[in-house]
Amino acid sequence: MLSKRIIPCLDVKDGRTVKGVNFVDLKDAGDPVELAWQYAQQGADELVFLDITATHERRKTMIEMVKSVARQLNIPFTIGGGITEIADAEALLNAGADKISINSAAVKNPQLIADLAKVFGVQFVVVAVDTKFIAGKNWVHLNGGRLMTTLETEHWIKQAEEAGAGEILLTSMDHDGTKQGFDCKLLDSISKMINIPVIASGGAGKTEHFTEVFTTTGVDAALAASVFHFGEIPIPYLKNELKKHNIPVRL
Repeated sequence: MLSKRIIPCLDVKDGRTVKGVNFVDLKDAGDPVELAWQYAQQGADELVFLDITATHERRKTMIEMVKSVARQLNIPFTIGGGITEIADAEALLNAGADKISINSAAVKNPQLIADLAKVFGVQFVVVAVDTKFIAGKNWVHLNGGRLMTTLETEHWIKQAEEAGAGEILLTSMDHDGTKQGFDCKLLDSISKMINIPVIASGGAGKTEHFTEVFTTTGVDAALAASVFHFGEIPIPYLKNELKKHNIPVRL
C-alpha cells in the first residue's frame, strides 16, 4: 500500500507566506524559503507553493524563489499561480520545481492540460480545483475563489483527468481555514470517480481530521497550511498519530 502524503501548502503573496480564512483576511505567516526548509526537516513528503496573486510581471520573483527553495530541499515541490503557457511551466521546472499546478488557466483553456502533459509528462501536471457548494451542487471557482463558473466540480475533474492531469488538488472553499475538518463526503466521491491521485485541501484543524480523511475517503494526500505554519500540529507528531491508526506514512 502506498504511503499517504502530508503536504504543507505555502500561499505566497509578494514574496511572503500568507494564510486566510475562506480565501480572505490574509495574515503573514513567514518567509517561504525558510518555512520550506523547516518542513523538509520535519518530514513533510512534499510542498506546494501557490502564488496567489500571480501575474506575468511577478514571474521573475517566483523564479528566484523557486531557485532558492530548490537549493534547500530534498523533497518534491509543486508551484502554481500564473502558469498560462508551456514557457511558464518550463521556466519553473528549469528553476527546480518538480511539478506545476494550474487552475484558472486550465478552465479557460483545457487544452493546456494536454499540452503540458505531452511536453513534461502526466506526473508533472497537477490540476488545482477550488470548489464551493451552492444550491445543492459543487461549483468550480476561479481567480483565488473570487469568480464562480458554470462548471460543476465533478464534471470538470473528470474532464481534467481525461485531458491528462496527473493529480487533482481539491480545495473546499467552504472548509478552507475553518479548521472544522476536510469535506470528506466530496473527497470520497471524487476519489472513487477518478483513477489519479487526489490531494485533500481545506479544513484541517487537528490530527483527527487527517485520520478521518485517510480512513473515510480514498485520497492519496492531505494538504494544510495554518496548522503547520503556526506550529499547531508538528508534522512528526501527526505522522506518529496516523501510524497508530494503521495509516501508512513515511516516517
